[in-house]
Amino acid sequence: MKYIVVLGDGMADEPIDQLNGKTPLEVALTPNMDFLAQNGELGMVQTIPRGMSPGSDTANLSVLGYDPKKYYTGRSPLEALSQGISLKEGDVTFRANLVTLSEEVTYEDKKLLDHSGGEISTEEAKVLINYLKEHLDDEMKQFHTGVSYRHILLWNQGSIDVKLIPPHDIRNQNIKNHLPKGDNSDIILSIMKRSFELLKDHPINRERMEEGLLPANSLWIWGEGTKPVLDRFHDKYDLDGAMISAVDLLNGMALGADLQVIAVEGATGNIHTNFIGKANAAVQCLKEKDFVYIHIEAPDECGHAGELHQKIRAIELIDEQIVGNLLAQLNGQEFRILLLPDHATPIRCCTHTDSPVPFAIYDSSIEVSAKNMRAYNEISVAKEELVFNEGYTLMDYFVKGGKRSC
Repeated sequence: MKYIVVLGDGMADEPIDQLNGKTPLEVALTPNMDFLAQNGELGMVQTIPRGMSPGSDTANLSVLGYDPKKYYTGRSPLEALSQGISLKEGDVTFRANLVTLSEEVTYEDKKLLDHSGGEISTEEAKVLINYLKEHLDDEMKQFHTGVSYRHILLWNQGSIDVKLIPPHDIRNQNIKNHLPKGDNSDIILSIMKRSFELLKDHPINRERMEEGLLPANSLWIWGEGTKPVLDRFHDKYDLDGAMISAVDLLNGMALGADLQVIAVEGATGNIHTNFIGKANAAVQCLKEKDFVYIHIEAPDECGHAGELHQKIRAIELIDEQIVGNLLAQLNGQEFRILLLPDHATPIRCCTHTDSPVPFAIYDSSIEVSAKNMRAYNEISVAKEELVFNEGYTLMDYFVKGGKRSC
């Protein structure tokens, strides 16, 4: 038996007036997801443990089968793993986003216009981060380049006793009430301010503005954490597996769990990603391995940007080019698919929420005698009785079967 997780990051949402009270999943054309729903099991899962922040870090740990309350040590250390950054005792890592701030003279008066620096390319970002390194790195603090707007600050003998706000939570808001607080907050803020002075007139940003693009004109520091220790996925489930994702967070989880990381050419972490390439890579992977986790970031990025119709389109692309492709290419083989979001990223608030999310499990070896007319969306699935209140137990159910946690 082969096992496939198809995870549409932030795919879940809420009823929207503009859609006549329906969700993007309800409106999107998703015949392949609906096929899974009509021929499989449906249920709801609480991927975010109560009391923990709703993020892709805690949520994907849950989906992979790791209890975040036991294994979570912060977001940025997982991304550091993906980048090959060696963490020592006393090291603290932070996420360092390239963001777009407005042009007010005083830093505190600025607004955060975009958490992704206008979806800056990895090539452009590398130039900017290397420029910042020349001016901001010192014996205790070093910056490391990542993918697109996502980068890492490594701080030896740093502190996690600090309150830092994710930039995607405050899009189009004044930053004054969301600046760093706690240990070393004055140093963190000074880094952010200095980065704006260095980046605002950088040739890359001047070129972007001339082309009508947003400049990546400041760092935003957040996502503090310490070195993670995950059990091997193979030891937990007796499966050899792989991760297919365009973002360091998921690839870092994979490396921590001793899953192979498969890079797909053209995978970007947004709606312009190589959907078909991810599906094809998964099919190839399953010729040698038993488990593959396909992570698609696009719906989440559209949710953060408040791009309703782009989010619908992202869902349709996942349905057609990933789910449909998998069903076609694996036809005749024995496999199980787990389809779900990690969390909701509602258009209403443009950030993550901790509400339960819908999942579907399809087993190609089980014939359904009478196909039901269920659809895969939040409203339809919420009517089902299958519920996992501890998200990390869903993977046990998917792989091993057995009693669910209610």
